[in-house]
Amino acid sequence: MEHENQRRIELKAFIFITVILFPILAFAAVGGYGFFVWFLQVVTG
Repeated sequence: MEHENQRRIELKAFIFITVILFPILAFAAVGGYGFFVWFLQVVTG
Protein backbone atom coordinates (compact mmCIF):
# COMPACT_ATOMS: atom_id res chain seq x y z
CA MET A 1 0.00 0.00 0.00
CA GLU A 2 2.76 2.44 0.95
CA HIS A 3 4.78 1.54 -2.15
CA GLU A 4 1.76 2.18 -4.38
CA ASN A 5 1.15 5.57 -2.75
CA GLN A 6 4.81 6.55 -3.21
CA ARG A 7 4.67 5.47 -6.86
CA ARG A 8 1.56 7.61 -7.45
CA ILE A 9 3.27 10.66 -5.92
CA GLU A 10 6.35 10.12 -8.09
CA LEU A 11 4.20 9.75 -11.21
CA LYS A 12 2.36 13.00 -10.46
CA ALA A 13 5.69 14.77 -9.89
CA PHE A 14 7.08 13.39 -13.17
CA ILE A 15 4.02 14.52 -15.12
CA PHE A 16 4.16 17.97 -13.50
CA ILE A 17 7.84 18.37 -14.35
CA THR A 18 7.58 17.16 -17.95
CA VAL A 19 4.25 18.77 -18.90
CA ILE A 20 4.32 22.05 -16.95
CA LEU A 21 7.73 22.92 -15.54
CA PHE A 22 10.08 22.15 -18.45
CA PRO A 23 8.01 23.94 -21.12
CA ILE A 24 7.77 27.03 -18.90
CA LEU A 25 11.51 26.98 -18.24
CA ALA A 26 12.28 26.50 -21.95
CA PHE A 27 9.97 29.38 -22.89
CA ALA A 28 11.56 31.60 -20.24
CA ALA A 29 15.08 30.70 -21.37
CA VAL A 30 14.38 31.40 -25.05
CA GLY A 31 12.50 34.60 -24.20
CA GLY A 32 15.22 35.74 -21.86
CA TYR A 33 17.89 35.11 -24.47
CA GLY A 34 15.87 36.98 -27.09
CA PHE A 35 15.38 39.90 -24.74
CA PHE A 36 19.10 39.92 -23.94
CA VAL A 37 20.03 40.01 -27.65
CA TRP A 38 17.45 42.74 -28.34
CA PHE A 39 18.63 44.83 -25.40
CA LEU A 40 22.27 44.38 -26.42
CA GLN A 41 21.45 45.64 -29.90
CA VAL A 42 19.58 48.63 -28.46
CA VAL A 43 22.51 49.56 -26.24
CA THR A 44 25.34 48.93 -28.69
CA GLY A 45 23.51 50.05 -31.83
